Amino acid sequence: MGRRSGRIVPGKTFSHLDRAGRARMVDVSAKRPTLRTAVAAGCVTLSPEALRRLVGGRLAKGDVLSVARVAGIQAAKRTGELIPLCHPLGVDWVDIEFEVRPPERIEIRATARVAARTGVEMEALTAVTIAALTVYDMCKSVDRTITLGPFRLESKTGGRSGPFRRRP
Repeated sequence: MGRRSGRIVPGKTFSHLDRAGRARMVDVSAKRPTLRTAVAAGCVTLSPEALRRLVGGRLAKGDVLSVARVAGIQAAKRTGELIPLCHPLGVDWVDIEFEVRPPERIEIRATARVAARTGVEMEALTAVTIAALTVYDMCKSVDRTITLGPFRLESKTGGRSGPFRRRP
């Protein structure tokens, strides 16, 4: 299996491999900055008792959704430090929304926006994932069976590839 011209599969070129087949960051310096927005979603499934306690403010660790919101925003701002080949972006705006769906689910939606040369999808996905992990951490003393996910990109705008919207 040859590794020339950023190829490890014959006939296929990968953007994150150099000519020798080594991982590399893509050079986006020649691209013009555009306004980019991405929305990601995911969910946390937990026991009805854990959800009742969360909603009623009866968990030992405090206001779960407020803490999870801040954790998601912080995570979006640090995505470039967490994902090796991801460009560090100074995100302009991040929002995290929670929808409690009794008896046992919380839906999470993260929106990230930036004027940049590259997309903000990873920041939105990181935000929603870390918000979910924070819910898990704060509820695990009541319910060890909590399930996270699935996580997914719902939509994006801006950039050369144009808009994307997940079909329902």
